[in-house]
Order: sequence, then C-alpha cells, then structure tokens
Amino acid sequence: MTAGPGDFQSLHYEQPFVREDGASKSLHFTLGELQSRMLTHQPWRLDVDYTRTMMGFLLFQPAPTHIGMIGLGGGSLAKFCYRQLPASRITVLENNPYVIALRRDFQIPDDDERLQVIAADGAQYLQREKPAFDVLLVDGFDHTGQPAALCSQRFYDDCLVALTDSGVLVVNLHADHPDYPLLAARISRSFSGNVLEIMAAEKSNGIVFARKGQALATRAISLQRSLQSLQPQAQRDLKPELARVSWEMSHRINHDTA
Repeated sequence: MTAGPGDFQSLHYEQPFVREDGASKSLHFTLGELQSRMLTHQPWRLDVDYTRTMMGFLLFQPAPTHIGMIGLGGGSLAKFCYRQLPASRITVLENNPYVIALRRDFQIPDDDERLQVIAADGAQYLQREKPAFDVLLVDGFDHTGQPAALCSQRFYDDCLVALTDSGVLVVNLHADHPDYPLLAARISRSFSGNVLEIMAAEKSNGIVFARKGQALATRAISLQRSLQSLQPQAQRDLKPELARVSWEMSHRINHDTA
C-alpha cells in the first residue's frame, strides 16, 4: 500500500527534507520545526523528549498486543516499539508518500509479520477499517501543524471506538498552540474525562493520555512491570520519564480528590 515515486506527481503533499550533523539525522518541513531526530549510531533510541513521554502508555499497557500509530515521521516510536516490544504488532498510518520514501534514511525496518507501514489517511482508516488497538499513538503533523482531520471531535470519538477494552490513546499536541485547550477538551469529552495531560520535559509538547473502560489510576501501576520487557539501555532511558508521568498522575489525582 506504499505509494511509489511515480505516484508522487498526482499527490499534493509537502516534501520534507533531511539534515545531518554527523551525530544525528533529522526530518523537517521547515527549518524552524523539527519533526523527528535520530541518533546516527543508535537509531532505535528515543532522542526527542516528547517521544519518551508518549511511551508512558507502558504504565497502563506494559504488553500491548497491537499498537497503532498515526504519523510515521522519522519512525522514532515505530523503531523503538519494534525493537523493545517483540510481542507487539505495530501498524503505522502515514498519508504523505514523501515521508514514507525516507524510510530507509531513518533505518525503519521493512514490513513483516509484526510491522506494517500503510499509506493511508489515519482518520479515514479508523472509520473504514474499524481496528482494535491496545494502544493508539497520534503524532501526525505536516508543514502547517496538526491537520484538522486529526483533531476533530469526530476523530477523537473514532479513536475511542478503535481501542480495545482498557486501550490507551496517546496524543502529541503543540503545547503553545492557541487551540491546545480546545483539543485537550475534545479528547476529554470523547473519553468522559478519563484523561491525563503531561507536559514534555522541554515544555513545547503536551502529551494527552486517555483510557477506554478503565480509570487512569496509580493503584495498578508498577514501574518495574512497565519496563521489564525493555533492554537495559531502554530501561535507563525511559525509567525517569515513566516515574515522572506516574508521579504527575498521582499528584493530580490526590489534588482533585482533596
């Protein structure tokens, strides 16, 4: 389902570009906006702070059977999950064929029985295919920001339907965008208020966690269990961030019930 070079002429997508500095390779639509960054000698590591925050879903779903992703970018999350969660199947939806064409530049593995990168509009795919994801990661941006189709009330309603019981939605939003409060409120509405907002370490991204059918609560969380399937380096990379997400959740729950 991946578009070939011959198909590009009939498609109206912005073409990204790649920058390299020897230690890393990054994906951009404009010089002022970083879409993705990969460490050249450790391509599977999560180098950008918000991607580590998004992996907070492990606190609630430490062993997901099926992970869905909307937005491929440089494949940071796809590569990390593919390497660190060997029991998980991963479906990535990306509508920009120019982004998919850079797959090898960012060392994203070929499709196999565990990984599929599908050239598709993520919002339409949820409506058409009715998937059942244990985790759905939404990180879809283009040169204008977040497409309207990926932040409508209908879209977040469809995300709820696309999750299995106790499934987790994780959405990356620009924290300083004027529509941030509106979008976070839409997610909360779709999930009946069962959401948690966490600012990434550098404060430029707001990550919204939402869960279907089961409350986002600290009582069932085990940091050790959330990290147990990861390789040692990945555990060291993620442990501080997962601990922070857990603390933030516990602090807010205690504050709200005080």
